[in-house]
Amino acid sequence: MMCKVQGYRGADFHTWAREATGITLEVVQRRDGGFRSTWARVGAPPPAVPLLAVVPRRWVVERMFAWLGRCRRLSKDYECLRICSENAIYLTMAMLLVHRLARPAN
Repeated sequence: MMCKVQGYRGADFHTWAREATGITLEVVQRRDGGFRSTWARVGAPPPAVPLLAVVPRRWVVERMFAWLGRCRRLSKDYECLRICSENAIYLTMAMLLVHRLARPAN
């Protein structure tokens, strides 16, 4: 399984993710290097920076966050402990799965 993320560029995190979960991470960088504007020397033309660059499969992650945001408990950061937030995510995803399985087939 392969996952693309922008952050966590340290080698320690890559090693931990591969050993603990079996997931290989690929760091995705923006075309402009992460900066929305860049400096140019005096008299030099500014470098071309695309306003929108599509990152492959990022919509899948954004869609999942939207599904989680529909749950009232996860719409705000109410939880103090990480384990409570993780349990709320598991519960929300289980509820989504049950709702989809209970839906009549067309």
